[in-house]
Amino acid sequence: MSLATELKSMNQDLIRYFVVDAFTDHPFGGNPAAVVLLSEWPDDAWLQNVAMEMNLSETAFLVPNQNRFDLRWFTPAVEVDLCGHATLASAFAILHAGLQEDKTQMEFSTRSGVLSAASHGDRIQLNFPLKRVSPTIPPVDLLEGLSVTPTYVGKSEYDYLVEVETEHELRSVAPRFDQLAKLDCRGIIVTSSSTDPEFDFSSRFFGPAVGVDEDPVTGSAHCCLAHHWQKRTGRDCFTAFQASQRGGVVHLTVKQDRVLLAGNAIIVAQGELLVR
Repeated sequence: MSLATELKSMNQDLIRYFVVDAFTDHPFGGNPAAVVLLSEWPDDAWLQNVAMEMNLSETAFLVPNQNRFDLRWFTPAVEVDLCGHATLASAFAILHAGLQEDKTQMEFSTRSGVLSAASHGDRIQLNFPLKRVSPTIPPVDLLEGLSVTPTYVGKSEYDYLVEVETEHELRSVAPRFDQLAKLDCRGIIVTSSSTDPEFDFSSRFFGPAVGVDEDPVTGSAHCCLAHHWQKRTGRDCFTAFQASQRGGVVHLTVKQDRVLLAGNAIIVAQGELLVR
């Protein structure tokens, strides 16, 4: 019996889900994601409605497909192409639910290609594409929306990246989300070197255009943060802190055109959806 058939037979009327705090080793830290286990794909409107109901920065939906899982990510407003913390959460949920015994390799078919995850000590390590950042002229809405004096402004495939001089300036940013929402991008990353010797750099992420004013910890943003700080420092390995209210830690290793993102996670809730 295939895994999809087994899930379907076990859950004729109920759909299991988990809420997982990703990139943290304690409850109520990091970035929470909902992970919904499906046996087959419902229509997109249902997926979006569930993400709105969960009302977290991302909800991940998983469907077993032979030796992989099909994986899609939704904010409360839209489907997105790449999400790190909800992929980390998905890997933890798969292992917790006993859907895969092999912890050395989990593969996900996504809109960003095949992504993999594996147990790495007490962490899960994700293998993601490196997102290159190129210098750009900052638009007025970006500067007015952040009210900062950047030392660097770049743009990746998805996001603007803004470096500021100090971590104090980073933590003091009070965005005008109406201005930032006008930008032609998924989100805005603001970063600086860290004053804490435990971390190499800090960041924050704002995504009002996709329904997330400030994301607690953004794994996919670190795909371009890794490239930026590799260029700045000549190094390949970093420990990064996302300076949101909840906070979270991401361990990074750049390997050519890929970046390994490692982090802890903890399951804080589980339940069943009663409607299809």
